[in-house]
Amino acid sequence: MIKPKDTRKARERRHKRIRGKIQGLPERPRLVIFRSLNHIYAQVVDDTLGHTLAAASTVEPGVRGQMDSLDKKAEAEMVGGLLAKRAMDKGISQVVFDRAGYLYHGRVRALAEGARKGGLVF
Repeated sequence: MIKPKDTRKARERRHKRIRGKIQGLPERPRLVIFRSLNHIYAQVVDDTLGHTLAAASTVEPGVRGQMDSLDKKAEAEMVGGLLAKRAMDKGISQVVFDRAGYLYHGRVRALAEGARKGGLVF
């Protein structure tokens, strides 16, 4: 019997490989995402201190009301824009994008494009 492929473990391996190459510094923190089946989460992290500098997600009460009629890609783009606004308010304009092992398409790409429209450079 052939074992089914464990996609979660494959993503975690890809994420480890990516994390070995990128690091969030104070002058250029890391924008990392997590994508669940129904929601998407994003945060800007300074890895030297281990602090989250800004965060946004689709589960926030203020955001949920605006997303009732949107599809998941549009929600992700809105979260990217919101995260960019919060980061820019804290003086962060450049980030390193960490796709966390997810493929760069769909909701991941929409979030990145929303953050770019919001003013983040990566």
